Amino acid sequence: MKITLHTVALGIAMSALLVTIFLYLHAMLYQAGPFLIAFFSFLAFAVRGFPLFRGLAFTITILAVVTTALYYPYLFDEINGFELAVLITPLIQIIMFGMGSSMGVKDFIELSRRPKAVIVGVVAQFTIMPVIAFVLASSFNFPDEISAGIILLGTAPTSVTASLFCYLAKANVALAITITAVTTLLAPFVLPVLMKLLAGGFIEIDVLKMMWGMIQIVIIPIVAGLLFNHFLRGKAKWLDDAMPLVSMFGVALIVAIIIAAGRDSLLNIGYLLLFVVLLHNVLGYFFGYWFGRLFGLDERDYRAIAISTGMQNAGLVSGIAKIMGKIATVGLASGVCGPIMGFTSSVLASYWSNKRSSGSTVEESPQENFA
Repeated sequence: MKITLHTVALGIAMSALLVTIFLYLHAMLYQAGPFLIAFFSFLAFAVRGFPLFRGLAFTITILAVVTTALYYPYLFDEINGFELAVLITPLIQIIMFGMGSSMGVKDFIELSRRPKAVIVGVVAQFTIMPVIAFVLASSFNFPDEISAGIILLGTAPTSVTASLFCYLAKANVALAITITAVTTLLAPFVLPVLMKLLAGGFIEIDVLKMMWGMIQIVIIPIVAGLLFNHFLRGKAKWLDDAMPLVSMFGVALIVAIIIAAGRDSLLNIGYLLLFVVLLHNVLGYFFGYWFGRLFGLDERDYRAIAISTGMQNAGLVSGIAKIMGKIATVGLASGVCGPIMGFTSSVLASYWSNKRSSGSTVEESPQENFA
């Protein structure tokens, strides 16, 4: 094998992993922090040199961020008296602006041309995931606010990264983009009502306050992004190029802040919460896939619906949890969702990419639509 920077990074990552395992076996896991962080950091760089695993780079980076936040939570708590949690809302607004600026009228034409598939996808998102979340939250003995956070995650709209993984899975990218746009625009009005119905037994839900907060962090930034796209698209190329990177950095920082804030709760119930979030995610893929088949759609459509259903906008959930003033509890499920969702969607996309699909819908490159 030719020695490259990526193979060197892989060697360093494996060495750091061996040291971590050694320290763990000798009951010195606390001292293993720097080595575990190094393992994920170098591995994230290493996999970029291997086409089969390149899609996992961001997920592994998030794992490095999560590890850093768990070992050194003070780094993401405050800086010179400034609480970093204050950044969550503007970061979400920037990401939503990026989503709006990446869309145009052509992305909504799909809604009128193929309404059945879009309606099926939107209905799947706002029925399957909330119901699964409610069942899971009610089945495990979590604290009330943690349970409410699981339900909040279930009521969220489709993740903005769904179109990227649909592209990799040879699914209907245009459909995924439309489902993401519609569910995100409907979320400020649908999500608070679902939360009142499903999570009202766990915590008090102020529907109007939540609705107004979501309008501020979803509708207004997306409309601003759409206006930017219409009037200035291509005239500020540096901004067009920067938005995907800014969005990824924003997601990473949000995850770090949430994990740091909820570190104690996560360490107490961590494995169980990870399992529940993983189960919620995988069941979303499964039921989304069969829901699409139930309505007689073609395979590329129900692949897109499966991915769109299983992938929740965890960043938006974090912003809502911040508005509620419960980022360390209600926001915890969304904090651990990112790495899990990135891993499972990568695996599913890899599987489907090697399996021939039916359907003739033209694929679009997500690079033009993903922010």
